[in-house]
Amino acid sequence: MSKNDLLGNDSGIQGQYKTWFLDYASYVILERAVPAIEDGLKPVQRRILHAMKEMDDGRFNKVANIIGQSMQYHPHGDASIGDALVNLGQKDLLIETQGNWGDVRTGDDAAAPRYIEARLSKFALDVAFNAKTTDWQLSYDGRKNEPVTLPMKFPLLLAQGAEGIAVGLSTKILPHNFCEIIEAAIRHLRGKKFELLPDFQTGGMIDATHYNEGKRGGKVKVRAHIEELDKKTLVIRDVPYGVTTRQLMDSIVKANDQGKIKIKKVTDNTAADVEVQIDLAPGISTDITIDALYAFTDCEISISPNTCVIAGEKPRFISVHDLLRSSADLTKSLLKKELEIKLAELQDKWHFTSLEKIFFEEKIYKELEKKYETWEKVLLAIDKAFVPFKKQLKKEISKEDIIKLTEKPVRRIYKLDIDELNAQIKNIDAEIKQVKYDLDNLTDFAVAYFENLLKKYGKGRERKTEIKLFESIQANQVAIANAKLYVNRAEGFIGTGLKKDEFVEDCSDLDDVIAFTKSGIMKIVRVADKVFIGKDILHVAVFRKNDERTTYNLIYLDGKSGVSYAKRFNVTGITRDKEYDLTKGTDKSRIHYLSVNPNGEAEVVKIVLSPSSSARNKELLFYFEEMDIKGRSSMGNQVTKYPVKSVKFKEAGRSTLSGVKLWFDDGFGRLNTEEKGQFLGSFESEDRLLVIYNDGNYEITDTEQSQRFDGEKILLIEKFDPEKVITAVYTDMEKLQYNIKRFKIETTTLRNRFFFIKEGEGNQLEAVTTDEAPLLVMQSGRGTQIRKAKIKVNKVVEVMGWKAVGAKLADYTKSTQMEWEKIQPDNNVQPELF
Repeated sequence: MSKNDLLGNDSGIQGQYKTWFLDYASYVILERAVPAIEDGLKPVQRRILHAMKEMDDGRFNKVANIIGQSMQYHPHGDASIGDALVNLGQKDLLIETQGNWGDVRTGDDAAAPRYIEARLSKFALDVAFNAKTTDWQLSYDGRKNEPVTLPMKFPLLLAQGAEGIAVGLSTKILPHNFCEIIEAAIRHLRGKKFELLPDFQTGGMIDATHYNEGKRGGKVKVRAHIEELDKKTLVIRDVPYGVTTRQLMDSIVKANDQGKIKIKKVTDNTAADVEVQIDLAPGISTDITIDALYAFTDCEISISPNTCVIAGEKPRFISVHDLLRSSADLTKSLLKKELEIKLAELQDKWHFTSLEKIFFEEKIYKELEKKYETWEKVLLAIDKAFVPFKKQLKKEISKEDIIKLTEKPVRRIYKLDIDELNAQIKNIDAEIKQVKYDLDNLTDFAVAYFENLLKKYGKGRERKTEIKLFESIQANQVAIANAKLYVNRAEGFIGTGLKKDEFVEDCSDLDDVIAFTKSGIMKIVRVADKVFIGKDILHVAVFRKNDERTTYNLIYLDGKSGVSYAKRFNVTGITRDKEYDLTKGTDKSRIHYLSVNPNGEAEVVKIVLSPSSSARNKELLFYFEEMDIKGRSSMGNQVTKYPVKSVKFKEAGRSTLSGVKLWFDDGFGRLNTEEKGQFLGSFESEDRLLVIYNDGNYEITDTEQSQRFDGEKILLIEKFDPEKVITAVYTDMEKLQYNIKRFKIETTTLRNRFFFIKEGEGNQLEAVTTDEAPLLVMQSGRGTQIRKAKIKVNKVVEVMGWKAVGAKLADYTKSTQMEWEKIQPDNNVQPELF
């Protein structure tokens, strides 16, 4: 063979490489990594279930035995079978387990196969097996038959999920809720729209805004629930899908080592329920730490689904909605096939029972007592004896039917025997009628099938993962300061490595830094070890993007004209590492004066002119409050045309900005300035918030927007006024009554909850208001027995201490409803109690 033949022909090395690699890739895709659309199973899973069905006698089998049985069908060894079997068992759907099967939450492995046991669940036996509707093929060694696919009458792939990596493609199908899948299948069969979102065994929360029906390009965010145990301790109650407690703790420790968060220790107390306890370092905010845990650790992860299945022996990328439609339609088709098989069996049964009845009732069996030369003539005689009765039958009498009749034991026939056969025929007729009805109304039959599955197996399979929208967390806003910023003003350098120079402030490695030089240059750079800004640095600080309150007051000299200008401006967003000239940009321009004002304060400065200037008055006062805040590129207002010797601070001024307008978004439980949710008002720096919860606690807090509130538990949130009287109605379950109290807030501690209703199991706040003259509307009863009363509370209840129990308002009933009504000036409603 020539060299060219060896390398170039299809039979040569290159040709074989092309063929072998394609064969290998196809094999991995079809036989290893990607599940089939028909039953939602990979080949190894299908073979395990088939082997377990062969072994099934209702009792548990050692997993080692199941693996051995499965190896008759699966050619890839015991390790892959064992791993796949444990994975199926941990999903708690098709397989009942016994022993230590590991824990998907903690990452603990299952015990060795010889120590654990399994059997098919009742659900699996109901939905996955029917030899009559199964297509079969030879196993890899030709010794056994195995199913091509199982006749799965349920969207299994959506319930279990799947993940696999093949050659050139992968699949990642997220699990969905059992009950919601069945409800969606029913809606599809009835021609209605449906929605499907992932649900995980591990619980947690999911933001499925961009799920995109599980198609390529979609994305979901998954979070763990984090609770504040106290001001020094956080507790994680579950883990995101695909994350173990061990991985979660490692990510928390790593974030702490990198300085993103500050904790004392993290402890895994997981037993029946997940519990990872985080003890915070002294002085660290729990609210900011929760945000940081979501931003920097595996407490929040992003998952990109990719629904790929084998359909028609080819990989197909589809949506989970398409997958459900296909599975529901396939289930309907399999049910039709089962009904058709059942109908054929019933018709055969009706035919033979009718033959049997005629055979005995018309004494045809006596043909057996006659002496015929051959057995064939006996069979012909019996067939001839049936001729008068063939019109009563629905199909031809076969030779096999007659032979089967002759095998019946002939004895004395009583009328009761004939009656019993008539009853059997009647029952078979009823069954045939029902099966035909079900075939004619196949959709209703399929719906009833799914409804029965839901009723039989749906209990305990309610949704575990909470669906909610996640607020966006800016990493640089929640990162703990893990570095120190220094400046060398003369040489023009800033950075975290200049430890011998002037300390500026603490910062994180995610921060930006803003700096101003004497020549009028402003620059924003990322925190680094050492960065050159420009000589003679006047001001350097950590930069807060989109900060519309920090105001820079500036007086500068224009080098060309000699005129000094003043301006006020904000810096909200710029291009990093770009130099911005705050003067007119002419040669010898420089800054006379610069101040940084967090709340837009406008000070008074004293300007001293040069002694050699021709100005009559060599000193003057300049009031920044007389200037508007404009853009940083504005020229500003002329201060003086004379040379300036110095500009010095004279006295502090007031803020020229209005208070910060705040809203409360109860969906996220956050304060914001983006006009989302309930408007709370305009707040100055010294203003406080009053928050009252339905569990009977109140809290006074500041307006820091990093705080997290439980929006579902808040009954009232508003600007705090210590002079306002709070009116509260709560249930006293010990005495089965409603109590009412009016009181003023007497405490001053911030971010501390105070319990102000009577302690007792089941006691909770029903209604609360800070209106000056509240009118309470109470309604009780149902139907024609509804009673309604209005109560001017300030006329019947005195103001008392915040710890007081209060006075009885009414007896407790489950039907009572309460709401506050605004009193109009001309309202003459009289107080009424009931």
